[in-house]
Amino acid sequence: MNKLNDNIVFPCGISMKNRFMLAPLTNTQSYEDGTLSDDEFLWLTLRAKGNFGLTMSCASHVQEIGKGFPGQLGIFDDKHLDGLKRLTDEIRKFDSLSVAQLHHAGMRSPEEIIGESPVCPSSDEETKSRALSNDEVKILRDDFINAAVRAKKSGYDGIELHGAHGYILCQFLSSSINKREDEYGGSLENRSRIIFEIIDGIRATCGRNFLLGIRLSAERFGIKLSESKTLCKQLIDDGKIDFLDMSLWDSFKNPVEEEHQDKTLLQHFTEIDRKNVLLTVAGNIRTGSDVEKIISSDVDFVTIGRAAILHHDFPNKVLENNEFIPIDTPSPKEHLRKEGLSETFIEYLKVFKGFVEE
Repeated sequence: MNKLNDNIVFPCGISMKNRFMLAPLTNTQSYEDGTLSDDEFLWLTLRAKGNFGLTMSCASHVQEIGKGFPGQLGIFDDKHLDGLKRLTDEIRKFDSLSVAQLHHAGMRSPEEIIGESPVCPSSDEETKSRALSNDEVKILRDDFINAAVRAKKSGYDGIELHGAHGYILCQFLSSSINKREDEYGGSLENRSRIIFEIIDGIRATCGRNFLLGIRLSAERFGIKLSESKTLCKQLIDDGKIDFLDMSLWDSFKNPVEEEHQDKTLLQHFTEIDRKNVLLTVAGNIRTGSDVEKIISSDVDFVTIGRAAILHHDFPNKVLENNEFIPIDTPSPKEHLRKEGLSETFIEYLKVFKGFVEE
């Protein structure tokens, strides 16, 4: 069985010291122009110090109009470079890989934040989103590629494309949202075209030794499980990505669609022939026992969210005790402060009922 402290090597040749990745968690701590704040710097670097083998920064928007929430870290302009370089330099001191998650909220960009109507593959009456023109789709593609170049200049070891959770790349993938009639709509091949064009562009500009992954939703958000699996196989066969990050919400559940409930959602993806592409999953992995179960299920490394908020050194605690259980929630604010969370982040976490002690 894989050991949690084993070194693993990605297809690009970059190695990771253990099997723990920090999830790209929304924390609303940076400045409104997208530049890095001291609060977000502390949050992320403390997790690198806590022995996460890969420290992924929160969703970073590649266009100003793609901002999804207040205090979001940006990567759409060179003004972000100095802060990001400071961040990656510090993460590297702890032998942790630094990866930027590239993001655009699309129709989920609040109009009150971006100051105009949000954009979407197709117009959407409910969110008052307008459809991107064909030229704008190509600009969006290029801005994802430009953001990856900016990440490399900043010292990041790689990037992850955010193709999950109903954000813009996920919106392109969804047959219920994407009603385009050009080369970016219709068949799964067309709906996923922008993703493959972005990946091709990143490889052409950033090289083969730059870590490149993608986060996908297995289901929900207008995504069909069968299409999600097909896309994974196509990405693997394409030979340009290093890892798949599957957002399962609950890594131990059965699929929503009845016709696929003969096995767990996780099994649908571990059974895919991944060749040399590595697999990580996220969703309800909260204890040492959960980590052991996931790794023993032929997953290469785990993505930790909630437990990483509660314990900056969650990897060390699990490596010391494979039955480690995090502190109970609701968590006292003082504990969260000691774990490197700002008052802004703590306030945001109150959205999740029962997480923060009142």
